[in-house]
Amino acid sequence: MPKKFSVVSRFIQYEDYNHLPDQYKQLTDHALAAAKNAYAPYSKFRVGAALVDSNENLYSGNNQENAAYPSGMCAERVALFSAFAQNPDIVIDSIAIVALGAKGKVSAPPCGSCRQTILEYEVRQNTPIKVILRYDKGIYLVANSIEDLLPLSFTNKYLGT
Repeated sequence: MPKKFSVVSRFIQYEDYNHLPDQYKQLTDHALAAAKNAYAPYSKFRVGAALVDSNENLYSGNNQENAAYPSGMCAERVALFSAFAQNPDIVIDSIAIVALGAKGKVSAPPCGSCRQTILEYEVRQNTPIKVILRYDKGIYLVANSIEDLLPLSFTNKYLGT
């Protein structure tokens, strides 16, 4: 007999920027600055990501489009790849993501590829990575782990390694 079950994701919701803890404000400010510098001539959808490691070093990235769309790269992966290329042994504490559409800030959770990439680094460092999202109407959502955005996730445990 089939059984139904639920998968639960947990977030902390902040009603606006002014209610965010200072470290989240700093990250979202860096993510916004990165989004403003994104290379998005085709979609006009600019995304910035900023992350901080356990030593309080900041790294940022933005989306980089290409006329051959699959050749571009999302902001979250640009930030992560850059951070780990510079310091392969860092431990990421949190990542903030901000998106800008043609008319200003919009809601944009990470795509599936970015969620999987964040998960890979979370598994690698064996420590959760907080994810801070600017969401609808200026609301901010904070997940204590990428697993809240990627339930029933695929990790190396399924590879038998």
